[in-house]
Amino acid sequence: MARSGLPPKRLGALVDGGVLRLSGRLLIDTIEQLDQDFGQDASRFDVSQLQQMDTAGAWFLVDRQIQMAKQGTVLEIIGATSAQAQLIETVARNMPPPDQPETKPFTIADRFEAFGQKVTRGWRMAVELISFLGQVVATLAGILRHPSRLRLTSVVHHCQEIGVSAVPIVALMAFLIGVVLAFQGSAQLRQFGAEVFVVDLIAISILRELGILLTAIIVAGRSGSAFTAAIGSMKMREEIDAMRTLGLDPVTILVVPRVLALMLMLPALGFIADISGLIGGALMSWIELGVSPAVFQTRLVSNTDVWHFSVGMIKAPFFALIIGIIGCYEGLKVGGNAESLGRLTSASVVLSIFMVIVMDALFSIFFAIVGV
Repeated sequence: MARSGLPPKRLGALVDGGVLRLSGRLLIDTIEQLDQDFGQDASRFDVSQLQQMDTAGAWFLVDRQIQMAKQGTVLEIIGATSAQAQLIETVARNMPPPDQPETKPFTIADRFEAFGQKVTRGWRMAVELISFLGQVVATLAGILRHPSRLRLTSVVHHCQEIGVSAVPIVALMAFLIGVVLAFQGSAQLRQFGAEVFVVDLIAISILRELGILLTAIIVAGRSGSAFTAAIGSMKMREEIDAMRTLGLDPVTILVVPRVLALMLMLPALGFIADISGLIGGALMSWIELGVSPAVFQTRLVSNTDVWHFSVGMIKAPFFALIIGIIGCYEGLKVGGNAESLGRLTSASVVLSIFMVIVMDALFSIFFAIVGV
């Protein structure tokens, strides 16, 4: 192997007390002089005497670092100029990732482990949601004692965004649901000569279940996602951290106005959905079955208990609380990147709709037990 002080086109290497000193030129046409055992006994490479080093030379040094790291030895490169150090760093950054070990087959034990991890994550999220709900309720109780802390302007603004702006889509959705119920119900009831009972079908279905349930699902997709996106964007820009630094409570400023506005506007939207659904059902009953609006109204008033409407309205504030809490909770979990914002916004919508349906099922069981 060549020694230092050789002609500049050659590469010299000298081991001195665990330090391998390189001299000359470490280029693509000189690294072939170095064998596979090059520098095995050295813990440091001194490149201060190198006259030139290209990308191939830098790759050779970085590759030797990686190979020795696999053997448990840390190789240090010293004496590099700023240009050489930058070249070595650039090459190290762009080295291919290490070979991944072969994945073992996915066994039944692995499936149980994955299931257990999902259950644990779900339980942890449930505990965090309950804790966040308690925090919001405690903040609302504090606002009741000190009403001046309520940001009324913010509540009115969110009422506008959540309620008034959503009236067209909610009314159209409920109208079409009423039309579909009347059309499908008439097709079945006509076989038994019981077309008039389509009024009862439409009234009970819309007032008791579909009106408020579908309205809550639309609001979850429309407003719940907006809550997560708005609060998550503020979290990404560190505005929430700035609030805490200034002694402001993000729950009081950001969460409570949104939850209150949702609890106020969802019953109103549910009422609009009920009226629109009944109008759509009455119109289709008139067209398809010849049930006049007067007959429809008479049948509706005489055979529909007011509790059917009350059941839907009782559910509305609970649905609103679920949507508001989940939307704001997911927004406060957003990290510092756009990927987490999109992922948690989607998770907010999915979880809100799921929990609304679960709550609706629990209400149905409860009202069946009490006989309402």
